[in-house]
Amino acid sequence: MDDAFTLLRQAVDLLSEDAVAENGQTVGDVRKEMELQEWEMALDVLIEIADVHPVSITFWEMLAEAARQMMLDRSCRWCEWRAWEVKHGTIRVTLTLLGADEGGRQSAFSGDGRLRPLWDIGNRTADGQQDLNIAWLWVEFALQLGPGETADVRLAPLRPEQWQHLKPGDVITMHEAQPAAGIAEIIEVLPPRI
Repeated sequence: MDDAFTLLRQAVDLLSEDAVAENGQTVGDVRKEMELQEWEMALDVLIEIADVHPVSITFWEMLAEAARQMMLDRSCRWCEWRAWEVKHGTIRVTLTLLGADEGGRQSAFSGDGRLRPLWDIGNRTADGQQDLNIAWLWVEFALQLGPGETADVRLAPLRPEQWQHLKPGDVITMHEAQPAAGIAEIIEVLPPRI
């Protein structure tokens, strides 16, 4: 296995030279960070660029392994998450957690892809009963989400084929127990990119 620094160099080579992050950073900026041995900054810029320009599973796997070797746990999980999205597609929702007074959560949860609640996405069992589906969730632009709060969230369904009927505007509910813990509106559904 290559070391983290070699993996970052290899990942840069997978990008086109004109690739630019939303914040204006370029492949050239990544190369400068690597020359200065600012490896964590180089990783962050690569992630920013890849969030705008479609990249391969291999790219994300390289970044995940580099982050793991650099002991950047959250970055490693994010890169693994993004590799999963390339293979299985992306479902983004705006999630509002119900407050504790509405029967929702009592406390905030970490938004880094470890929570995997049940979701009512409209599926039914053979006898017509509600059939809940599991999906991990990643809160965008926040470290955690608490009762009564709203955020954009990415979902990674355990069985993506059961979610294929969803489209922007559909409303689904999150469950951790009864009653529902949150309500989400689908804002984007992207197919796999492999």
